[in-house]
Amino acid sequence: MSGMFDCSFRKVLAAAASDAPTPGGGSVSALVGALGVSMAAMVGNLTYGKSQYAAVATEIKDITGRAYFTMARLEKLMEDDIAAFDSFMAAYRLPKGTTEEKDKREEALQKALRGATETPLEIAVTLLEALAITAQLSRIGNKMAISDAGVAAYVCEAAVHAVLLNVEINLPMVSDAGFASQALEEKERIAGEARRLKEQAVAVVKERMKG
Repeated sequence: MSGMFDCSFRKVLAAAASDAPTPGGGSVSALVGALGVSMAAMVGNLTYGKSQYAAVATEIKDITGRAYFTMARLEKLMEDDIAAFDSFMAAYRLPKGTTEEKDKREEALQKALRGATETPLEIAVTLLEALAITAQLSRIGNKMAISDAGVAAYVCEAAVHAVLLNVEINLPMVSDAGFASQALEEKERIAGEARRLKEQAVAVVKERMKG
């Protein structure tokens, strides 16, 4: 299923719950992450233009713009993830009756597996940007809405760990050991950075919520 951002949310939920292979975990993680970033954008919009936050108006405007850009990027990556899975399934269905067909099929599968691994990593990296935005916003965003910056942090971190499961499930099937090792190293780096940024943002949010 493509064009999910043009569907009603009810239709998206129905598609995700159905027996269709897409949208699957990667694309759903991107969608959830976009919802998380939307909370950061909301806090930015509730801060910009308020007289008591005039000193940080330029920074808030920049953060809010980056949040919208990140949301748009996640929309594109959601479609890319669906396309990557479709490519893998197309390769999987290739004939394998002869040695030549088997070789051609294996080559196509390995190419598709790289795409199906790289796209979730790209989604996760994009969500790190969302978490960095949220960590900035937690310090200077409107205190009346700062709990929503915490929501953004929790949701975006969860989306990172969720989408990285797609990397983990693909790596055992990748024959290129160098690529697999590099992807695993990148996965671990992203997961650690996501935890750090979430904890940083949430700590500030909770402190500011005290009054």
